[in-house]
Amino acid sequence: MSAQSMLTALLLPPLLLVLLALAGGVLAWAGRRWAGALAALSAAGLLLLATPMAEGWLIWSLEREARTRPMPGAAPPGAIVILGAESARGERGPEVGPMTLERLRAGAALHRRTGLPLLVTGGPLSPGAPPIASLMARSLESDFGVTARWVEPLAPDTRGNAQGSVALLRADGIGSALLVTHAWHMARAREAFDRLGFSVQGEPVRVSPPPTPVASSWVPRPDHLAGSWFALREWLGRLVYAFRDARRERVSESLTAGESVSTNE
Repeated sequence: MSAQSMLTALLLPPLLLVLLALAGGVLAWAGRRWAGALAALSAAGLLLLATPMAEGWLIWSLEREARTRPMPGAAPPGAIVILGAESARGERGPEVGPMTLERLRAGAALHRRTGLPLLVTGGPLSPGAPPIASLMARSLESDFGVTARWVEPLAPDTRGNAQGSVALLRADGIGSALLVTHAWHMARAREAFDRLGFSVQGEPVRVSPPPTPVASSWVPRPDHLAGSWFALREWLGRLVYAFRDARRERVSESLTAGESVSTNE
């Protein structure tokens, strides 16, 4: 596991809440009366995130921004960009994981409907692993009978996906594309392309309706905890990107101000 993956795991439930609950239990045993409340609240938060209701609202908070339109005055889409997700260990070695396969299926169907060429993007997910984009290109050919025109095998993250894809497409004179990723990931992906001035139209995979408040929506299950984790990771990713951008802007403004002072002197 990379350092970034470990940090993400520590900052998000369930591990964060489990650690807080354990710490609260130890401190309560040591006589800190308030620590029992910390342990109880952490356990309650863990159970809440495992309910369909919590997962549904967290996912919907991201997916309501999933369907996007091109920038005003943008050229018609000239390609389909499919973002990589996870890989899996198959009988014959690494292969695309379930989420990546869903994106490939949607991208292949879109390709058949529009005739637009395909671009797949994603670098190695761990040291020594093959790029996810290479696995995606292989899956497109073997599972769907279509060929990716571009394979971007270096991107380490969503912004890397955007940078590598835009460079390849602009080199071929393409200024707009259809973007395929899961609906909960679309907002962050679109922002990555927007900041490069490249127009994308979102083609989200699996858009979910808002959760329905019924009794079963409050029954915890492990799969719903996983969905809540994905949603919280997306929000964390967006916050990290926003923080980095704000910091770069402050540095840029400071440098500009310093140059202005030097010029005046």
